[in-house]
Amino acid sequence: MKNIVLLLSIFLTIANCSIQKAIKHHGVHKLELKEKKLILNISNKNDIIKILGPPSVESKFNTEVLFFIERKISNKSSFKLSKQVIITNNVLVVELDNYGILKNKDFYDLTKMNDLKFSKKITTVDYTKDSFIYNFLSSMRQKLNDPLGVRR
Repeated sequence: MKNIVLLLSIFLTIANCSIQKAIKHHGVHKLELKEKKLILNISNKNDIIKILGPPSVESKFNTEVLFFIERKISNKSSFKLSKQVIITNNVLVVELDNYGILKNKDFYDLTKMNDLKFSKKITTVDYTKDSFIYNFLSSMRQKLNDPLGVRR
């Protein structure tokens, strides 16, 4: 009897384990396929919301711009729990005219995203210990640290 219960519990534990990695999905599902249904100068804002759902970000300047985002993230491996990899990162930028008609649409995926390169330069200090600015700032720091002059 104990062997049957033990085998049954091991079987249920193994059966509930999944070999596939867990995928975290954020935003509009299948954004690339739904984007192709939008037609320039024909689709209006109601059609866009009906097809894609509410926008992730909405901007209003001279023209109305809607942003739709799709992002899928998965763990790199089951042994490294904190390491994650981006599977898809799609952004659809939809621009509407004053009447709510689709004027322009831009689709960005991982291949069209720009890699930003940051400068490695270090800023230098433009004042020395003998300058007026250094003396003024050090006296202000001294007054902030000891406003009543008790430490002297």
